[in-house]
Parts: sequence; structure tokens; C-alpha cells
Amino acid sequence: QVQLVESGGGLVEAGGSLRLSCAASGRTFSGYVMGWFRQAPGKEREFVASITWSGGSTYYADSVKGRFTASRDNAKNTVYLQMNSLKYEDTAVYFCAAGIEVTRYTTAPMRYRYWGEGTQVTVSS
Repeated sequence: QVQLVESGGGLVEAGGSLRLSCAASGRTFSGYVMGWFRQAPGKEREFVASITWSGGSTYYADSVKGRFTASRDNAKNTVYLQMNSLKYEDTAVYFCAAGIEVTRYTTAPMRYRYWGEGTQVTVSS
């Protein structure tokens, strides 16, 4: 059974940093693309970043480019999202997802097969 478990969320002041983790289990993820998404209250879920499990190639939403960095540790079956220079508008529940028939440029949530339950990130202004 595939499981994606996010951690690392919390409350941080604007300008601060957080690192989210997503521990993946239940299958081999080589060939998958891992995506990070977020959803703020009253808003649709939106793409944040993606990383290919095999090669580590990444892609970012314009809103986070230059501030967020996705990475992965194959040995630990874990992907990360380093978030720097956080802004109030980054406040949301952050989810990781895994997709097989996608590329790193795939931003539509419905294209990703497996999802974690999310972790709350709150940035105080």
C-alpha cells in the first residue's frame, strides 16, 4: 500500500524558512514524479514544485521560484521542499503527491495518483 507522509510544517514569521519532508513507502518510485502542492482556505489546490525521482530534475511555480527548492534522498525514499524567504501568502496546507504518467511540467493535481494528507504551513506577517 502506497503511503506518502508529510512532515515539517509549522508556524514561522515572514522571511523565515521551513523544510518539508515527504516519506514515501509501499512501492518503488523510480520513474515517478513527486509533486508538491498547496491549498489555502477557500482556494483551489495549486502546484508548487516537482522533482523526478530518478534524475532529480525540478520545476517550480513562478510564485516560489528562487525561494523554494525541491530535492530527494533516494536512500531514504524521501523528498524535501526547502522553503526560504517565506511570505504570508505561502500560508496553506502543503501536500506531496506521486504521479507516474506525468512529467515534471505536469501541474494539474488530478494527474497525480497518490497523495499524502498534508502538513500545515502558517506564515505570520
